[in-house]
Amino acid sequence: MDRLISSKPVKNHFNQNNMNPKVDFFFVKDTKWKQEYEQLRKIVLECGLTEELKWGCPCYTYQGTNVVLIHGFKEYCALLFMKGALLGDAEGILIQQTENVQAGRQIRFTNLKEVVTLAATLKAYIYEAIELEKAGIKVPLKKTEEYNVPEEFQMKLDTIPELKAAFEALTPGRQRGYLYYFSQPKQSKTRLSRVEKYIPQIMEGKGVED
Repeated sequence: MDRLISSKPVKNHFNQNNMNPKVDFFFVKDTKWKQEYEQLRKIVLECGLTEELKWGCPCYTYQGTNVVLIHGFKEYCALLFMKGALLGDAEGILIQQTENVQAGRQIRFTNLKEVVTLAATLKAYIYEAIELEKAGIKVPLKKTEEYNVPEEFQMKLDTIPELKAAFEALTPGRQRGYLYYFSQPKQSKTRLSRVEKYIPQIMEGKGVED
């Protein structure tokens, strides 16, 4: 896809007033990625997005829609673009976390120098993501029936009619969430353990994250 960025995007100077106090705790806590987080925050806020707290992480929105999120793991920290699958990615730096992730894409960092070096590129990607939101472009998602149903879960659905009825009554998003979560482990034993653990939650009409 061609980039949607205008040739001269309007750049916003960093302003501490753009910081959301509800998110400050994420940046002041002593973590492995503290410096990287602070630099990423500065870069994103210079693009004029609104800072919010979602899923326990700093999430940056445009007119109420999620654009990019800052999060970290043991081996890296990252910018997660909610519609990263639609970005042009001229630099080839976007990463799909797993094959089941449809829309989101990460740009990962393992040190502060990487963040600083890529600052201009990150802003370009962010501006492109904003233009996608302005244009109302959506990621074409697979339908629930296109997802693979793990054998361990299918067995339960076939033998427990109440579970099958409860699962079919869930919203498509919740159904996809379970199928993705149950499919992740490589070992059958682990997949079965997940299925059995979440049967009560499915019966209550709840999703994986509820």
